Amino acid sequence: VQLQASGGGLVRPGGSLRLSCALSGRSLSHYAVGWFRQAPGKDREFVAAISGSADITNLLDSVKGRFTISRDNAKNMVYLQMDSMKPEDTAVYYCGAAWTSSTRTMITTESRYKYWGQGTLVTVSS
Repeated sequence: VQLQASGGGLVRPGGSLRLSCALSGRSLSHYAVGWFRQAPGKDREFVAAISGSADITNLLDSVKGRFTISRDNAKNMVYLQMDSMKPEDTAVYYCGAAWTSSTRTMITTESRYKYWGQGTLVTVSS
């Protein structure tokens, strides 16, 4: 599986940004996809995840109500819609894929993710 993240950039506090993760490979419905982020000087942290079936999701508590993860399996794309952004959302965002035997499995544990995109920088600043 290969992943390519895009959509990062500079946004003002309160603004919105949509990240995209393009997937390629076989049996993509058997891969849960997650978004993680790494801020300067900090460890990478889980942000959001979605099952292969696209109907099971989970979000970091601090982004609930502001971020939405979605998946279009026809286009092999996963999106992270980020609204009401805050300076603390500033980070490099990575999308990852984790194999699941069931398409209705969502994974939040970073160590389960074996495939990663290259990361896209998001900066929230006035």
